[in-house]
Amino acid sequence: MTQPIRAIIVDDEPAARDAVRTMLLQRPQVQVVAEASNGHEAEAVIRRMRPDLLFLDVQMPDRDGFAVLDALGPDVPRGVVFVTAHDEHAIRAFDVHALDYLLKPFGRQRFNAAVTRALDRLSALDALTLQRTLSSMALARSAGDQPAADVAAAPSNTSRSAPRRLAVRVGSKVTLVDVDAIDWMESVGDYVRIHAGKQSHLVTQRLHALERLLATSGFIRVHRSLIVNGARVHELHRDADGSGTIALRDGVRLRVARDRWDTLYQALKLEEP
Repeated sequence: MTQPIRAIIVDDEPAARDAVRTMLLQRPQVQVVAEASNGHEAEAVIRRMRPDLLFLDVQMPDRDGFAVLDALGPDVPRGVVFVTAHDEHAIRAFDVHALDYLLKPFGRQRFNAAVTRALDRLSALDALTLQRTLSSMALARSAGDQPAADVAAAPSNTSRSAPRRLAVRVGSKVTLVDVDAIDWMESVGDYVRIHAGKQSHLVTQRLHALERLLATSGFIRVHRSLIVNGARVHELHRDADGSGTIALRDGVRLRVARDRWDTLYQALKLEEP
């Protein structure tokens, strides 16, 4: 990357912003273009400056970091590193595809590792897949005010066969969704959002219920909040610490839980590398 990486620091604590800014002075390829001290200010400055990399505090008085990302929608920067004193948000951070999760107080070595990881992930391919993932999630959530639907397997000739279509019902309208067209599904509170190409459907069933319904249809649970169509998996990226991601054929990247890799390899009929 020949152009400098433009970064914004968001934290309600001045000392925390100073620490990040000072450590970034050792990384000349990263240029801090703005700072923000709260969520509303962050949203405005991110939309205006369009940074590549965002160092984002989780808990702020007016709006937490996740709410900032939700508000930004497709304007979420290509790279997000959460910086927080609270470790309980780590899983959720990786659910929204953060590049790293820095736990305060952190030392220079841990910070440098996070920045190196972020810069590596902002290479051309990783930046593209991350942007597609966030755009896909933002597009789906922008329709969050639509009513949740009921879903059931559409009638088939044999009751024991795997369903070929799902009947998604909203009021008197029923939409038939081909099971083979489904890319992935995510848990959203008490609901599930089904992603099928450019379409998404928010349904009232829990994720485990859909997992049972589609158990013989090639769908794989890769995270407690994610199920993926195995036929859509294009790349696997496993990190040295046991975590990692999968990339789907459309570029969407999803987090894989450490304890789900064996299941994933078995479902895809792969040998453990």
